[in-house]
Amino acid sequence: MADVSELLDANLYRVFNVRDAESRRRAIDETYTDDVTFTDPEGTVTGRDALEERAAALLGRTPATFEFVEDGPRYVGTGAGALAWRFGPPDEPVVRGIDVITVRDGRISELRTMLAGEG
Repeated sequence: MADVSELLDANLYRVFNVRDAESRRRAIDETYTDDVTFTDPEGTVTGRDALEERAAALLGRTPATFEFVEDGPRYVGTGAGALAWRFGPPDEPVVRGIDVITVRDGRISELRTMLAGEG
């Protein structure tokens, strides 16, 4: 069973930073609950398939040189955590944000993504 820090890592680096659909899907199945909810500025979706579609769409519309990188310390609590990130070419982020997760039974059951500067 993964701990909160490992799940933050998997979310950023094994899912949203992976352009290979097969590898990404394998990580999604290992990292999130069946009924995961994912909320970002585009809205809320439920389930692994919907989360996969969002990740694929994001990566599909950005240049291959764009990558997610941690942008500060991880915050880890009992059943929850947060990780700030930046996204874009190395050393030239075009967007910054933070992911906040809720964990149930060793998997992410809720993922909320907020972008810097969003009102």
